[in-house]
Amino acid sequence: MLSRMKIALGSDHAGYEYKSAIAAWLADHGHEPVDFGTSSPAPVDYPDFIRPAAEAVARGECERGIVLGGSGNGEAMVANKVRGVRCALCWSEETARLSRQHNDANVLSLGQRMLAPDLALRIVEIWLTTAFEGGRHVARVRKIEGV
Repeated sequence: MLSRMKIALGSDHAGYEYKSAIAAWLADHGHEPVDFGTSSPAPVDYPDFIRPAAEAVARGECERGIVLGGSGNGEAMVANKVRGVRCALCWSEETARLSRQHNDANVLSLGQRMLAPDLALRIVEIWLTTAFEGGRHVARVRKIEGV
């Protein structure tokens, strides 16, 4: 069992299906998903949903965040505009693992059009269970944050 976390979720229409599946998976695994929308597959502008999810992580209201879109690229760009967010666009188990071990990523971006559903859930699980290694990576993370 993973330690319980409050996790911000945000998506546009192209990530809505996976966001819904991830929210259910998180709840089934004892987490508290906090859904910032969107609430349907109707076309929307992703910054309207991604920024509030990223801001919740930056303010400490949620321990982590997961944002989704068609490719995940725009969503990662929006999230990374929020000070205190380190959003990683992941497309494999290894990119998820390294984003946590080396970068202490606190937001994960996924592209629904780029990943099979089972792989997306494995990425989420790995990303949630992988710890930051610290050590030589601490100075690098501080540089990312401008400290």
